[in-house]
Parts: sequence; C-alpha cells; structure tokens
Amino acid sequence: MNLADALEIHAAARPDHPAVVAGDLSLSHAEFAARVQGMAAALVARGVTAGDLVGVCLRDSPEHLIANFAVVRLGAILLPMDWRWTSGEKERLADHFGARLVLAEAEETALAKTRVVVGELSGEGLAAPAVAPGGDAPLLLSLSSGTTGRPKGPCITHDHMLCRFRTHWINIGLNAADRYVSATPLYFGGGRTFAMSVLFSGGTVILFPPPFRAPDLCAELARTGATSTFLVPTQLRKLLAEGDEMLAPTRALRTLISSGAPLDPEERAELGRRICGNFIEYYASTEGGGVSISTPASRERAPDSVGRPVFAVEVQVVGDDHTPLAAGQVGRLRYRGPGVATGYYRDDEAGKDAFRDGWFYPGDLADIDAGGHIHLRGRVKDVIIRGGVNIHPSEVETVLRDHPGVTEAAVVGWPSARLGEEVAAFISVSGPVDDTALVNWCAERLASYKCPVAYFRVEDMPRNSAGKILKPELVAQLPAR
Repeated sequence: MNLADALEIHAAARPDHPAVVAGDLSLSHAEFAARVQGMAAALVARGVTAGDLVGVCLRDSPEHLIANFAVVRLGAILLPMDWRWTSGEKERLADHFGARLVLAEAEETALAKTRVVVGELSGEGLAAPAVAPGGDAPLLLSLSSGTTGRPKGPCITHDHMLCRFRTHWINIGLNAADRYVSATPLYFGGGRTFAMSVLFSGGTVILFPPPFRAPDLCAELARTGATSTFLVPTQLRKLLAEGDEMLAPTRALRTLISSGAPLDPEERAELGRRICGNFIEYYASTEGGGVSISTPASRERAPDSVGRPVFAVEVQVVGDDHTPLAAGQVGRLRYRGPGVATGYYRDDEAGKDAFRDGWFYPGDLADIDAGGHIHLRGRVKDVIIRGGVNIHPSEVETVLRDHPGVTEAAVVGWPSARLGEEVAAFISVSGPVDDTALVNWCAERLASYKCPVAYFRVEDMPRNSAGKILKPELVAQLPAR
C-alpha cells in the first residue's frame, strides 16, 4: 500500500470532513486530496519520477503536508530539511544525498541548483498521476543526527511507516475522530509522523507551529476543540510553569504525547495530574520508530521508566559482547520490529554500529526490570568515566532539576589529567542560586564521585529542532583545566 492511497479513500468516504486547519483556513479531505494530486502532477511535469529524492524545505504550513503526500504518491523519496538551517547546511545535505529538486519557500536564497518554489508549482490542467506502488518501496530519509559531519539517513519504507501508524492506533489511540494539534516542527520526525498518521487515519490536523507562548497554545486548544497533541519536554515544562486555570484546555485533551527526551518521574506525575490525565511518554527514534510507551497505569508500577514495549517491538539490553543481560543490569539497549529501518541510505559503513543481526542499537544505555519496564540510564557516548567509574549524566541531571531554583540541567564530562574526566554541569536557573547551595544539594543526594565539580550558568541551552540539548556545543564551552 502507498500511504497516499488513504487520501483517495477519505476524499470519497468523508469528503467534507476537515483534514487540515491553519488559523482561519480549513481544507476538507476532498480538497486536501485534490491539492496533493495537483502538486504531484506538477512534480511530474518537473521530471520527478519514482525513486527520486525530493527535498522538502518548507515552513509548517498546509503546503508542507501537501508536499509530503505528493512526493509519497509518486513513489519518490522524501528528504526532510529544516527551513531554519543555514544556506551551507541545506546545500551540503541536498548535495550529499543527491536531491533531484528541493521544494522551498519564495524567500529561500540557498539551493540555487535544485530549488523549486512551492508557490510556483501548479497542476492546473494536468492529469493526476497514478499512485505508485508502496510496500517495501523507500518512502523517507529520516535524518538521525542533524546536518554536521556525515549526514545519515535511515531509509524508511511505506511498510515501515504503516507499522508505525499501527502503533499510534493500538498503543496511543489516535484515530479518525481526532482533532490533533501539530505544535512541533513538521521537519522533526515526531511532528511529521504524527501529523501524517492522523491524516492517513482520516482525522484532522490543526497546525500551530512553534515558537509560541504557553497561554497561546492553551487558547488554540480551546478554540479548536483539540483532542490530542504532541509536545517535547521543553514545551511541557513551559506549560507546567502556568497556573491551573490557564491549563484547563489541556485537561480537556483525550491524549497528550511527549517524546524527544526523557522526563523525570516527578515531571511525569505532575503532567498527569495538572496537564492531562492520559499523558503518554513515547520513547522512539528516527531509525526505529516507537520503542515503548509510559502510560498512567505503567507509571504506577515503575514511575522512573519509559514504559513497556509497543506492539510488535522486541527490546533487549545487552553487554559489550551483545549477549542479553539479566533484569536490572545496565547495558546497551537494542530493539527490532516491523517498523524499524534496516540501514542508512546508500551508506553501509555508517550503519555498522547501529544495525547488527537484525537489531537496531539507538545508542542508549538502559536496564529492563522484571515487569518489562524500560529504564533509560543515558547515552553510550555521554557516559562520564571518572577514575575508571562510569557515571550516567541523566542521574545527576534529575537531581539538579529537582532543585527549586534550577529549570534545566545538562551534565557533561570535563577532561581531567588526573582522573580522565570530571563531572561538569550546565544549568539554567529561575532566580539566584549560588554554587554552595548546589554543592550541598547534590552532596545530600548523590555519591561524592557523581557530584559536579563546577556549575556553568546559561540562559538558554543549545537545542536542535527536536528540542534535544546539543551537548557537544556545551562541551566546546568548557574552559581548559
């Protein structure tokens, strides 16, 4: 099945049901399908055929979603690009993967060789091309780690994506009745996948792109009668800073989803209590899709876990020899399932460490308890080795975020001639917090060797489009010891 087949079904079965809402604009499923057909016809006129890579470098607009499905309809391969990137980043990515063309905004100045302004595409008078075969045909290169260094694009097929949609239906409960508010970038894996999933299901996607103030999001949820939304932890923390009266529209949601970075147990509890009773934390990766979900029921049993595996996904924790470890032992997490990519696009070398014997290794450290709950313990590359002892930054970060004056924390290794590495903490604060108070706070809650030896204050943490903190940029700010 080609994912665009669903648009034809909904255009016939529920033609007047809203598909995409953006402010005062509303496109029905019949209108949305027609717009997709028109853009697909225009792309064919530009020479795009099945198997071609087509970059989509657009703002979070109806045209972005239309472009995604138009490319998919043709059997071409989506290459998502963030319109906020620099010209050099865009050029490097398009050249590296060999994009046939890049759909861009009118004001785009980069990509001179491949740029096609989306507003200038017209399928008027052109016959809609047939829907290309789907199945195991490539659908998407879902970039896994930004644009610096060597870009890696896990190749996601139509079948992979359909299996990920199935997880949304079975484990999260998204369906044709949803009025889903898209409040994270459509370039970002989670934002793109949830929006396309809801449209595939016949529901309604309400575009409310970031950045925005928490009160404005609440107002939009109320205005549109939203049933569900997906937010990253940085957005959720801003909501938690608001009063309960302001948050009334979030409590009316049937489902609130979070992904992109793990939350602390106290944050999970507060989100369920104050923001949405059916708060779901979704642990996933661009390469493999959903791994596990933490629900209100699973949090009662294991409040510090990211829940249990989703439908049809098998998860293990293994040692350095790739042998499964016993319950409670920390090691490298790996998983496999029908929605997991099998490698990077035309780059077997890049996938040697990540894809092995049918398993995908996302680079996370974890343990799995006897009840099947997954507990993340940090990133393999982030582990701090101090005098031969492994320290997981996530544990220290949780303690720091529990301090009433600390709003965000990122812990990194600081090169040390004597011990190899020391623990350094970057923090954002809501008011005056002196180092002595932080030293005492950590000393009461952590073993002495885990305590940071220095605290660096930053107003805003460097982040990528998914809201994840860019620790290499913080490490680069460390002074020499």
